[in-house]
Order: sequence, then structure tokens, then C-alpha cells
Amino acid sequence: MSLTLTNRTTIVDRFVPRSLVADIALVLSGAVLIWLSTYVVIPLGFTPVPLTGQTFAVLLAASALGLNRGTLATLLYAVVGWFGAPVFASHTSALFSFQSPTLGYVVGFIASSALVGWLAELGWDKNPALTVASFVLGNLAIYAFGVAWLANFFAVNNMPHDLASVLNAGLIPFLAGDAIKIALAAGLLPSAWLLVKSIKGEK
Repeated sequence: MSLTLTNRTTIVDRFVPRSLVADIALVLSGAVLIWLSTYVVIPLGFTPVPLTGQTFAVLLAASALGLNRGTLATLLYAVVGWFGAPVFASHTSALFSFQSPTLGYVVGFIASSALVGWLAELGWDKNPALTVASFVLGNLAIYAFGVAWLANFFAVNNMPHDLASVLNAGLIPFLAGDAIKIALAAGLLPSAWLLVKSIKGEK
């Protein structure tokens, strides 16, 4: 039996032969993809949470890599940043200081990767409707951690931390962008599976 980080097939397994070395390379690639997505960043003056490409990169990597590899890729990205590398949005680091308003979102990335990766291994990424559902659930996981931490950050810093204030700062401004990302995923992932089947002559 070969040593690998997953026992279930994801889209990358149809292109990359399974091995521990390949899995490690895929985990590293996933972490790099998330880091590169931080170069897509739009600061918003009314909230400390910027618009970035991270959410899409996290969910896409999880769908492509599956539960174990996707979670490890996101965890690796987070740990590298927490120990000082400038890999977070706006090229910042040291979120582990607990002084950042966006710490919860990074923790949410890890939880979201586990959820979306698991659903991908169950085949949800092969169907547009299920792909949308998996990305919606993944986004909810990110917001659950991110908004909760943001509320705590606002309270500790004597800022308005009622529900409306927190949602207006940490959730509502990002819903339109998330809808676009989910629509892209709904077309991209099932199409990739159809392409695989076409290349391999499968029905």
C-alpha cells in the first residue's frame, strides 16, 4: 500500500499519480496559491477587514486537494504567517499576536478547508448545485469564526460591537464578491471533471 495523504479521489488525482511526495508538493502548492491570492486586496475604509482573493483560493484549493491535503495547505499557510512571514493580506504577518481583527478569518480558512475538502471527496465538486452548496457552507464556516472574532476585537477595543455594526464590518460588504466566487466555482469545478472524462474517454 502506497503512502498518501488521502484515500479518496479528487480532481488533481486524475492528473497527478498518488504518492507521498506528490501529496507534499500539492500541499505546498495549495499554500502558495493562498499566499498569491493575498496580492488581490482592496482595503475598505469603514472596516479593518479588506476585500481579498483568499476566500476563493482557500475553497478552490480545498476542493481540488480534498480533506487532508486541503486542510494541511491552509494550515501551513496560516502557521507560516503566524510565525512571522508576511503572507497575509497587505503582506502582513504575526496574526497570532491576537491583536489582529482578522485572526478569526484565518482560523475559519482552516475549518472551511476541512469541510469543503471533505465534501469534494464525496463528489460534491462534480455537480454545479452541490459545488455551490459546498462553497456556501465553506463561506459560512469562515464567517462563523471571522465575525465572532471581529465582535470580540471591537468589544476589547471599545468600538461599537452590536450585531449590526459587526455584520456591516465583517460580513455584508463581502457577500456580493462571495456570490461571484461561488458562481465561478460552480462553472469551473464541474467543467474540470467533464474535461477529465473527455480526455480519458469516460462516460
